[in-house]
Amino acid sequence: MADRATFERRLADAVGPANVLTDAADIEPFLTDWRGRYRGRARAVVRPANTGEVAAVVRACAESSVPIVPQGGNTGMCGGATPAADGDAIVVSLTRMRRVRALDAANSTITVEAGMPLAAVHEAAASAGLQFPLSLAAEGTATIGGNLSTNAGGTAVLRFGNARELVLGIEVVLADGRVFDALRGLRKDNTGYDLKQLFVGAEGTLGIVTAAVLKLFPAPRTRATAWVAVGSPDDAVALLRTLRQALSDRLTGFELVSDVALAFVHRHFPKLADPLPGHPWYVLVQADDPADDSPLASQLEAALAGALEAGIARDAALAQSGDQAAAMWVLRENISEAQKTEGLNIKHDIALPVSAIPEYLRAAESALATAFPGVRFVVFGHLGDGNLHYNLSAPEGVATDDFITQSPRANRIVHDLVVARGGTISAEHGIGQLKRGELVRYKSAVELDLMRAVKRALDPRGLMNPGKIL
Repeated sequence: MADRATFERRLADAVGPANVLTDAADIEPFLTDWRGRYRGRARAVVRPANTGEVAAVVRACAESSVPIVPQGGNTGMCGGATPAADGDAIVVSLTRMRRVRALDAANSTITVEAGMPLAAVHEAAASAGLQFPLSLAAEGTATIGGNLSTNAGGTAVLRFGNARELVLGIEVVLADGRVFDALRGLRKDNTGYDLKQLFVGAEGTLGIVTAAVLKLFPAPRTRATAWVAVGSPDDAVALLRTLRQALSDRLTGFELVSDVALAFVHRHFPKLADPLPGHPWYVLVQADDPADDSPLASQLEAALAGALEAGIARDAALAQSGDQAAAMWVLRENISEAQKTEGLNIKHDIALPVSAIPEYLRAAESALATAFPGVRFVVFGHLGDGNLHYNLSAPEGVATDDFITQSPRANRIVHDLVVARGGTISAEHGIGQLKRGELVRYKSAVELDLMRAVKRALDPRGLMNPGKIL
């Protein structure tokens, strides 16, 4: 391996001296994950501006046996973009790579670089009268590269699918510095293995995503938003069926929120509206239509009226303006921040068949309340696609640092019950370093062998984001 000074000169030659950060104060923001749970060390943070520079950096690392941790907006939930504590790795920050390379309105595609924030992709698509539908609370900071690396989901999966279904082409710098260029905007390409999908959801363990071709869709011209109170998750599932029948694929979002989750929001953001206080569960409904003269609002109102009459819903507030709709979404989008402010908590990102969710919630609440008397259930998420953020906050009066030590026990209860019902322990946040042990418990030996074989084939020296997933 080259000496440290020679290696750092190679990095400086690749990206410019100003973009190789080694001072402790400069690299500090790159060393801790968004939740504050993981903290690592790095010999440098390198900020390339284009794919050629990324390739040069990776080649230098490969020749010097230096591990690489790719990082986008650093908004991940599982420590997947945080370096290890040994300080051997460099962090490759892609935030300077934020160009739109192409926007093809006739083909309904946009080609963007990996460091482009998700919100900026929304703006670029809107400039052409189109939309990129992936939407999450952290979209102002989260980058496309990170979204693809974790196969992000968000609030519109019910209609549009997750990141894996929204990418047509990809560009990746491989572990040896070669560039895999598959930036094709094709919806049909039956020429062998769909290699791009290996890198979606791989969390940077197989290569560094540097650009992607993304699907675009007609921009909604009519929107209808409602905040609905329900008595139970069973009622929420029944309401989902009712609205899907009434609205078909115009139903874009269907978010479940527990009263505890909403209470946290109002505690830490007391100025926010409270449309329907006093109910145990809520659903945030979003419906969109690309037609100007769509009767969508009246159709949603009629469907909700029927749900109220049938006893599926307890009460409903239909947004009468864009501002009212935005206020409803602010309640949902501030849940994670409110819980973070409340203190350390035990997070779970689970998915089940929608039909299995009500019974699962009853079984999990019973088991966890017995194991941790007074535990607070902060349940929210994308019920429409079966993905819940099933989070546990400490009982009142219990120190959060003490409660977090119970994570292994809580995880075992939550995940065993999920897998027994045909679910998964990670729906959209990935594995990172948080769930490596859980993956070994719940994946079959055959699945793990196949994953390890892919890793060995593409990264035989184990330099790409070591310690993550496997």
